Amino acid sequence: MSEISWKNSLFSPVFHQKKIPQRYLWTDAFAVCNHLELYRQTGDERYKELALRLVDQVHHILGRHRDDDPRVGWISGLDEQKGEQHPTRGGLRIGKPLNERQPTDPFDERLEWERDGQYFHYLTKWMHALYQVSRATGDFTYHRWAVELARAAHAAFTYMPSSSGQKHMYWKMSIDLSYPLVSAMGQHDPLDGLVTYTELQGIIPKDSEKSWRLNLTPEIKELARMGEASSWITGDLLGIGGLLSDAYRIAQYIRENNTGNQVELLARVLKAATRSLEGNETHLIMKAPVDYRLPFREIGLALGLRAVTRLEELFEDNPRVFNDRLSLTAIMKTLMRYAPLGETIENFWLDPAHQESGTWKDHRHINMVMLATSLAPDGYLRFYPRSEAG
Repeated sequence: MSEISWKNSLFSPVFHQKKIPQRYLWTDAFAVCNHLELYRQTGDERYKELALRLVDQVHHILGRHRDDDPRVGWISGLDEQKGEQHPTRGGLRIGKPLNERQPTDPFDERLEWERDGQYFHYLTKWMHALYQVSRATGDFTYHRWAVELARAAHAAFTYMPSSSGQKHMYWKMSIDLSYPLVSAMGQHDPLDGLVTYTELQGIIPKDSEKSWRLNLTPEIKELARMGEASSWITGDLLGIGGLLSDAYRIAQYIRENNTGNQVELLARVLKAATRSLEGNETHLIMKAPVDYRLPFREIGLALGLRAVTRLEELFEDNPRVFNDRLSLTAIMKTLMRYAPLGETIENFWLDPAHQESGTWKDHRHINMVMLATSLAPDGYLRFYPRSEAG
């Protein structure tokens, strides 16, 4: 697909409307990365400015209470001045259409999908977007906001159940992070946190004061322990794509920091992704009627498969860092057999006829942004080179 075509398919936020624009944290995290990729490809400062303006808009909408909520101001409870300085310290709302369920309201599983609150796996996506902005601009403020978000989310989402000596995580929390909305733990949430925290930890400045304030070592250790007994094998296409994307981020961290202490984690994630693909008849999605297919979940897999080809290049270019003691070559050989499926998925959803389906139209924004990311994935997948920051 031509560069112009995928640029035109990119969902860009509307900044010049009088009413408060709708924001959705997952979509916006990928959109920020897409704008950075446009900036990297073209050198046009306007795209970087769009990314920065979107970050600011997300913080001022999803970092504050809803219009239909009697509470006002920053959800962190900070005053206006402190809230501007620390917009992520209270987390960020999802951006769902309905207000959150109150503690006294009955639980309705169907309705809960439409209710606001906070998702941990959405917060990690925003942390990564802020990380990429920090690297692209050289402005450490965005990195600090990402770490502050990580610390706030970790403190609220993790808990020690009375029946176990091992910490768990809530899947969904209230807007102000004061009570859980869904107590079950997301299968990959501890892994998402571990990968993202480790990513953020890798660029903490050597200045002792900043290092102390931004250190995530205790949180990283907790999530690592949480993941030791977890199974990451999944039949969810978006989940498989997430495993592959996480693997590429781990590999980049290993190469950039010249450390081998994450190689075993990398191998474990890749093995889980491989077993998920082998145990999941992914080719059957090509035979399902379009109205029974979920575009953004399929495109999430396509994005992960884009990471596979980049992983292979990374391994080939850094043989000393990625030695084969954990059979990485054999794992990659298996994964590369699935790589062409990514383009098949992209081409299917690029078809205008398929974009007339209800499953596309019902979630048009998230589908468009995910498709744009898969077509030009480096803004999300690749660490923005520090040498280009400035």
